Amino acid sequence: MAEPTPSPESLLFKRIHREAIDEFDEELEMEREDGEATEPGTASRPTEGDSDAAARRVYFTELFRLQGELVRLHDWVVETGHRLVIVCEGRDAAGKGGVIKRITQRLNPRVCRVAALPAPTDREKTQWYFQRYSAHLPAAGERVLFDRSWYNRAGVERVMGFCSDAEYEEFFRSVPEFEKMLVRSGIQVIKYWFSISDEEQNFGSAAGSMIR
Repeated sequence: MAEPTPSPESLLFKRIHREAIDEFDEELEMEREDGEATEPGTASRPTEGDSDAAARRVYFTELFRLQGELVRLHDWVVETGHRLVIVCEGRDAAGKGGVIKRITQRLNPRVCRVAALPAPTDREKTQWYFQRYSAHLPAAGERVLFDRSWYNRAGVERVMGFCSDAEYEEFFRSVPEFEKMLVRSGIQVIKYWFSISDEEQNFGSAAGSMIR
């Protein structure tokens, strides 16, 4: 039996809850950093039996390590003039916003930009579909994260009736060629789907590499 579709109110509540947790985590992170600055090695040590505090410590330790790697990647992108596009896609409350926030948290916003495009204007609705996205593509030494991307047409726009069936079908004919053009021009394209399993993500990435 198919699971019932969540109501808009339920999705909104989940989103608010997720954002509240993310802000709470950030406050804990700052408290942890402040504590370690005054009493190294003791401020964030969890009390015995405090599994929640221990889990947070593990989380932030791994977060800081990964953010350090992102800073190294950041420096490499600037030094080599690399161009990188990261597409973040998934249903509402899938975690896109929180992940993007953690990725960009310690990076220079002039080099690592987030493109979260609003609804198209009347003029943009008459343009070539990919036109308003291509305006946000990176120059040398930049990376851009799309918080939702051209794949809106395959998901939100079709479900909400914002595009016709013909436009929907044309998108699927055009998007492989559009992305191949990006890759041929020297732009690296990475896609993260937040509504599928890691196995499906890895399979899709491998298939994409074979197509190119």
